[in-house]
Amino acid sequence: MEFISTFALLVLSSVILSWIWLNKKFNYWKERGVATLPHSLIFGNMKESIFLQKPISEVVTSFYQSFKSQGVKHGGIYFMWYPTYVPIDVEVIKSIMQVDFQHFVDRGIYYDEKNNPLSAHLFSLAGKKWKLLRHKLTPTFTSGKMKMMFDTLVDCTVGLFKVLDNELDKAVDIKDVLGRFTTDIIGSCAFGIDCNSLENSDNEFKDKGKQLFRSSNFQSLKIAMSIVAPKLSRALKIKLISDDVNDFFMRVVEENVAYRETNNIFRKDFMHLLIQLKNRGQLVENEKLSVENISEEENRITLQEIAAQAFIFFEAGFETSSTTMTFCLYELSKNKSIQEKLRGEIKKVLAKHDDKLTYEATMDMDYLERTINETLRKYPPVMRLARICTKEYKIPESNLIIEKGVRVMIPVYAIHHDPEYYPILKHLIPIDFPKMSRKLDQLLHFYLLEKDHVHA
Repeated sequence: MEFISTFALLVLSSVILSWIWLNKKFNYWKERGVATLPHSLIFGNMKESIFLQKPISEVVTSFYQSFKSQGVKHGGIYFMWYPTYVPIDVEVIKSIMQVDFQHFVDRGIYYDEKNNPLSAHLFSLAGKKWKLLRHKLTPTFTSGKMKMMFDTLVDCTVGLFKVLDNELDKAVDIKDVLGRFTTDIIGSCAFGIDCNSLENSDNEFKDKGKQLFRSSNFQSLKIAMSIVAPKLSRALKIKLISDDVNDFFMRVVEENVAYRETNNIFRKDFMHLLIQLKNRGQLVENEKLSVENISEEENRITLQEIAAQAFIFFEAGFETSSTTMTFCLYELSKNKSIQEKLRGEIKKVLAKHDDKLTYEATMDMDYLERTINETLRKYPPVMRLARICTKEYKIPESNLIIEKGVRVMIPVYAIHHDPEYYPILKHLIPIDFPKMSRKLDQLLHFYLLEKDHVHA
């Protein structure tokens, strides 16, 4: 009986202490005079998102609209019990993402170099590890290097033409076709392999990729856990990338690198640039990859780092690219005038470039760029952006101090669908954005500011 009483007392004490701790956590924004919203115990304001009851775009848009209706420039919510700052004013967002970027360099994405090496890529690493890797990889993201890979990309269009030519008289699942097309491009540019997904829809490379985007309540809970308690998650060896997927991509990279180095192969792709950094710590034009060239310079990257960067190239590019192309074609199918104007521009530009699709030709297609930009406005593949405050920051024209460790959530989708900035929301309007007001130009596609995470 005494044991039962003691145990009950311990349980009751734990419950009371937990309640006091959570109550203090959930008073964070109120104590700072920041507008906040009703929340649930433990899951805060993100319960519907965590349990996949509503899409993240709908959840975050509700935050945005609620705070904006109160006439405030920002608000505070809770990701579980974690205080999260939600800027509403676009000038505040610009300060966080561009002007004072150095205060918000971390994304708060979970990684575990030891147990899940593919997770330790440029977009997940934090602090000094991120700065060091960014310094090493920055040369691979120049326009010149992107131009170098363009021929490799164009080669992949041959398979796309074949598939579409064979389906001219049939209904086509364009999302599936573009997903396979994107797989072939990324497989070729990032991993240096011929996936052949367009001709073989059961391709293993594509199947492994699909596993990355399968949602479940359990996976969502793991993600939430990794966000609020990353150290504990690492201690518990929580993996957001399955061993099956991790082992597959690691094997593909290891075999590819070994084959290229053994046979001294040069190829115009991202993998070649990464192998150069592994062997020499720097990029050299058209350099062969003999292992005899291996250098001891500090800028060299490891085989695991190569695999992680190639992996994020695939993870970040697969769904975003195929989805954007799908929505763009969908909108064009509904708007014949835009479709004809775009087709006319493409024909005119190609005629100037000897009817060849080149990097320079695509740079001349202004209306195409505007059409894609408007598609990204209406259907942003990144619904919201996350940042972690890494250095105490005072919000401009306010008394609010964002403390180190506080999360920031940028409501991309909500702003892209705010009638204050975009009065005509239901139709695709390829506006000449650079000629519009400066404020609106700064507002467009906040996820495009992600490039600062590499070049800043």
